[in-house]
Amino acid sequence: MAPPEPEVFDVVIFGASGFTGKYVIREALKFLSPSSPLRSLAVAGRSRDRVAAALRWAAAPAPPPDDVAVLVADASDSASLAALASRARVVLSCAGPFRLHGHAVAAACAAAGADCLDISGEPEFMERVEAELHEPAAKSGSLIVSACGFDSVPAELGFLFHSRQWAPPSALVTVEAYVSLHYTKRIVGNIGTYESAVLGVASADQLRALRRSRPRRPRPNIPGPTPPNGSLIEAHNPLGMWAMKLPSADTTVVKRTLSTITEHPEGLPGAEETPEYAKHRKNFWSSVKPAHFGVKIASKSLVVLLRSVIMGLSIGLLANSPLGRYLLLRYPEFFSTGLFSRAGPTEEEVRSGSFKMWFVGHGYGDAARALERGGKLDKEVITEVSGPEVGYITTPIVLVQCALVLLTQRGNLPRGGVYTPGALFGPTDLQRRLQENGMSFDVHGTRSML
Repeated sequence: MAPPEPEVFDVVIFGASGFTGKYVIREALKFLSPSSPLRSLAVAGRSRDRVAAALRWAAAPAPPPDDVAVLVADASDSASLAALASRARVVLSCAGPFRLHGHAVAAACAAAGADCLDISGEPEFMERVEAELHEPAAKSGSLIVSACGFDSVPAELGFLFHSRQWAPPSALVTVEAYVSLHYTKRIVGNIGTYESAVLGVASADQLRALRRSRPRRPRPNIPGPTPPNGSLIEAHNPLGMWAMKLPSADTTVVKRTLSTITEHPEGLPGAEETPEYAKHRKNFWSSVKPAHFGVKIASKSLVVLLRSVIMGLSIGLLANSPLGRYLLLRYPEFFSTGLFSRAGPTEEEVRSGSFKMWFVGHGYGDAARALERGGKLDKEVITEVSGPEVGYITTPIVLVQCALVLLTQRGNLPRGGVYTPGALFGPTDLQRRLQENGMSFDVHGTRSML
């Protein structure tokens, strides 16, 4: 006989039967234990049968645990979401595209006082949630954090790790992140990621309107000149690779974190934080240097980049018209040049993947040079974040570890509100947790550019 269900679960995974959701279940099961912070778990989605099948897949070859509950909830049914959120300490929201399915989940959590982490990489969704739900979440005691997957925790923690390498009197000015994906098997992405990209481009006007409607947030004080925009494709860089500007969520999320820390130079005080953590938090943020930040996709093969260029141009040209969106979503394999498909990757393809994200920072060896007219940047630092396949291994690792931070260190975090992962988790032990679960943070070197 199965044990009785608890009234409130430590974690509820919503969208559990989706392609990414089932990998999140598998990762969460690794930490489900009576002696773990994760003592109770539920999985949820529209179809009980499909969610139960995803649980069996995730638990295999062992049978699914009897104490994992299967709940039914639908993003289009507010009552079912309210019931789900009322039974969760932390909801892991995995049902995308998030601009279609994510807001209702976050709103239910804000109303119920449950914490909500999602894996969105959609700027318009994330910023709308911040605009509309920050106050309700702060009032109810709900922490809502988007981009808790490969978008955008490696970029956020990688930037903070890089920034802290610039000890005084040096001054950081600009950081470029170069993302390189590696697979020993040819892999195709799942259609959900592609759909999010199409709908993200289609909502660009809405994002601009949203930003115009909100008060302008403070910008950090960065020494030296603003870097030039540069070319779309870069042939010469310190890594010796081809690179292309990537319009990813990482750039906007990191910039939002820097704005938050400009408003709160000592970071975000916890509701019931210990004196030791308060001291650590202040010391951590005092060592972080703001910088101009951008992201590029890098490869030793120009052909790989050109395929991404063709996909980007196709989406950019067609996504803003109804017919164009229909064609993009109807024929993803064609318009993505084979990079995405409805079937998604196989288990073997997923296991073959890995990533490297290099952070190339430029600045001044002595901050006093930043005050000199025309002072040339004379110092370079290169750091790296690396890990396993991005969508179905790294993303679940990051999401589950963020949840474990909430379960173990909740008093050291703000009572509630909508925040970026860097602003919230930066001073916590999240980086250490990720390193213990397959990711690496390394310093490659420092050199003078004189």
